[in-house]
Amino acid sequence: MKKLNLCIDIDGTVTEPYFWLKYANQHFNRTITPEDITSYAIEDILGIEKEAFYEFYEKYGPLLHAEAEVRPGVHETLERLYLDHDIHFITARALEMHPVSLEWLQRHKLPLDSLTLLGSHDKVGKASELSCDIFVEDRYENAVQLAEAGFLVLLIDCTYNQGEIPSNVIRVKDWPEIGTVIEQHAQKAI
Repeated sequence: MKKLNLCIDIDGTVTEPYFWLKYANQHFNRTITPEDITSYAIEDILGIEKEAFYEFYEKYGPLLHAEAEVRPGVHETLERLYLDHDIHFITARALEMHPVSLEWLQRHKLPLDSLTLLGSHDKVGKASELSCDIFVEDRYENAVQLAEAGFLVLLIDCTYNQGEIPSNVIRVKDWPEIGTVIEQHAQKAI
């Protein structure tokens, strides 16, 4: 088995994808449900300006990231994968969210070799720097961009990331399936 460099997004990938919804509904006086979220552009779903969303994120970001729940199967899958592979979390979160992000990962006892907060959705450069073998992502646009740069991407299925995918993007339904696909890829890569 080949040792792989696994790059993993956090929000919506490791966390429950709609962890922010309760606070957004309260703040903006909305009744949005997960089924209503058909786009990653949260401001469009909420019917607000980008600036209003940024103000919301400034106010609630640390709380949202601290309280986010882990998707089922994440802990078991990452513990198993960490025995044979390197795990690098790469997130678009703002740089000032580093302390709350690291504390969240540690509190949930998620194994990692590194944590990178980019402050943008452009993950190709960091994935290249880490010699990423597989990138686990939930944002459709990121998956396509990473695939176009030559990376194998596992796109965890969500209501907001539907669309045609390149051949080097594999749509997966949950973390147990992610673990299986990664282990199969590691066996083939020998």
